[in-house]
Amino acid sequence: MDRCFSRRGLLVAGGAGVGVVALAACGGGTDVPELTGVGPGDVVVPLSEVPLGGAHEVSVDGRRVVVSRPAEGTVVAFAARCTHQGCTVRATEEGLVCPCHGSVFDLADGSAVQGPATEPLAPVGVAVRGTDVVLT
Repeated sequence: MDRCFSRRGLLVAGGAGVGVVALAACGGGTDVPELTGVGPGDVVVPLSEVPLGGAHEVSVDGRRVVVSRPAEGTVVAFAARCTHQGCTVRATEEGLVCPCHGSVFDLADGSAVQGPATEPLAPVGVAVRGTDVVLT
């Protein structure tokens, strides 16, 4: 059995690998909880899972959302779609970061604090009810 690749075979395989890496960066992965059929008043996440000064990612009916807790007593949420080119924003230690082009968004109000994005993330209505974060 010949184990050598042709030049064309290597280029095709390499191109496919690069495509997978690019899709993984912009797709946001599947490592977040998926909620379906939720509406106003339904629980998005227990408050204890949203770190103070950080954010928690969740998918609500197929739409990625970041729930942020920028300060004690404050919980907000944003659509995790970068306003630059639509890649999925991720919660990191630096804030809400777009892995595609490096835009950074503020945890408290979703504003773009580092470009290339200039527009804020779209808000998602949430509130704290008891020990849970719920949709409004």
